[in-house]
Amino acid sequence: MDLKRRIPFLRTSFLRMALGAFNITRTGQIGDGREAAAVEYVLANAGPGDVDDVLATIDRFAYQESFLINVGDEKGLLLDAAVRRADPKLVLELGAYCGYSALRIAREAPNARVVSVELSEANAANARQIWAHAGVGDRVSCVVGTVGDGGATLRALADDHGFAEGALDFVFLDHDKAAYLSDLAELTDRGWLHPGSIVVADNVLLPGAPKYRSFMRAEQGKHWDTVEHKTHAEYQTLLPDLVLESRFLG
Repeated sequence: MDLKRRIPFLRTSFLRMALGAFNITRTGQIGDGREAAAVEYVLANAGPGDVDDVLATIDRFAYQESFLINVGDEKGLLLDAAVRRADPKLVLELGAYCGYSALRIAREAPNARVVSVELSEANAANARQIWAHAGVGDRVSCVVGTVGDGGATLRALADDHGFAEGALDFVFLDHDKAAYLSDLAELTDRGWLHPGSIVVADNVLLPGAPKYRSFMRAEQGKHWDTVEHKTHAEYQTLLPDLVLESRFLG
């Protein structure tokens, strides 16, 4: 494997990403156009209606063209396995980015409806193009907003997407790390989860969600049963990361 593939911070696209960290938290994008370029790359190189090929093409873009901040191929396998364990009918993703993780979820749960909440309208538009090209646009949708926006997004989920008491089987957290805990609290306070619902959280070690991790450790065996998966940050094998898989006990 190429050294720059193993160690991404040797790549100029990784350095540009690091310099654009402020843009990521403010706009959901790195700021150099790589997200739109990834969509163009997929449309030009991946077979329409072929979910596997679309995912592989996004991974290839992230390795060979520009580093992306989606869950990636290694951690994606952990996400896949958790989805299969949940066998969900209704899924909530927080943080669509380019649509990669929602596509993985849709592949592993062919009977599920997947709703992704995304801060950035541009990211939402990109993700919808990816999902349409992969042939899953009829069961994967995006709501632009945030859980903490004063209720507008939560009302949209309830009114337009059927979120109700006990209806939510699976949640994937991959958005603002500081919002993991408060956003999960909103979901549980509304009673949308049920015993057996699974919540997967990415990037718990890097860049880190320490309050979320501490909460899950304190709640172990009480309201949550959590497994910490040791893995690596996306698209490299040097920097460690954690993915937390938590089963709601009620």
